[in-house]
Amino acid sequence: MTLRWAVIGTGTISQRFVPDLHAMPGTAVVAVFGRNRSRADMFAAEHGIPAAFDDYDALLADPAIDAVYLATPFATHHRMTRAALDAGKHVLVEKPMARTAAEVAELFALAAERGRFLMEAMWMKFNPGFREVLRLVGEGRIGEPRSVRAGFGLPMPGDGTGSKWDPERGGSTLLDQGIYPVTLAHAVLGPPEAVHAAGVLRPNGVDVAEHITLEYPGGRFAHLAASMVDFVEPSAAISGTHGWVGIPPMFWATTSYTLHADSWQAMFGNPPRTELPQEGNGFVPMLRAVAEAIERGWPQHPDHDAAATIDVFRTLDAIRAQLAGNRRQPVVAQDGTKAY
Repeated sequence: MTLRWAVIGTGTISQRFVPDLHAMPGTAVVAVFGRNRSRADMFAAEHGIPAAFDDYDALLADPAIDAVYLATPFATHHRMTRAALDAGKHVLVEKPMARTAAEVAELFALAAERGRFLMEAMWMKFNPGFREVLRLVGEGRIGEPRSVRAGFGLPMPGDGTGSKWDPERGGSTLLDQGIYPVTLAHAVLGPPEAVHAAGVLRPNGVDVAEHITLEYPGGRFAHLAASMVDFVEPSAAISGTHGWVGIPPMFWATTSYTLHADSWQAMFGNPPRTELPQEGNGFVPMLRAVAEAIERGWPQHPDHDAAATIDVFRTLDAIRAQLAGNRRQPVVAQDGTKAY
């Protein structure tokens, strides 16, 4: 059977996602939705998609659509995912799939009730480089994992008035960028027992930078940071009792890693670097996993299931609460202008 997809949203990520979806065997992209009909028509023509919609309810009512990929501003994810599940569609929703752990749990409960597949599009967890690193850590190549270090800081373009800076459209560095370091820490060390976070919030409440420490039993920890106003090296490292593994930028989409283990020479002199191929724009491994899950009738994928997703959002909730409590005002330059 052919799995028939609709793409919801015509932004940059959909532009990169659709070619990978086209490359999947047994898959057809049959529709696209955009709030602006002319943009939806242009997107459909550019990518060879037969139908374009500017009415989301009409798209969901189309029986020719089996699954939707949701890539709209993330303040809309909860509402639009609910509507798609209620319409009987399988849903792959961009990260963050919602804004709170309660919303995420509600969506998974609804998917189970409707008998539909649901997953957050955390493509990092299906990336071959990421999976290979977790395999090495699981096999004990660096001993017992003791700490994780990860960052994602890139100044965002614009004058601070776009969707990323707007609380009504879900603006949040933590949910947009920081979710990757937090997900990495969870994948290696699990849910933390304590959270310490501080950062910078704009007057409208949008967090624009944060640094986080997650604490675990026995002194294990994760140091994480994210920013959309300055650079934080977008690499990662997992350290253990016998060595460490380094993941270069961009760590969530890496095609390589360096293993520092086995001997002092291998750690510091000439550590081996492993290169792995990238399929398409990097979404293919995740799409393959989603197609397999839907074909087998799985409500979730075991590599990024409801429990793992909700656990991450519980940590994100705790971080956001601390950021609000430790609120810091934007930096003011000598000339009186706000740097953030």
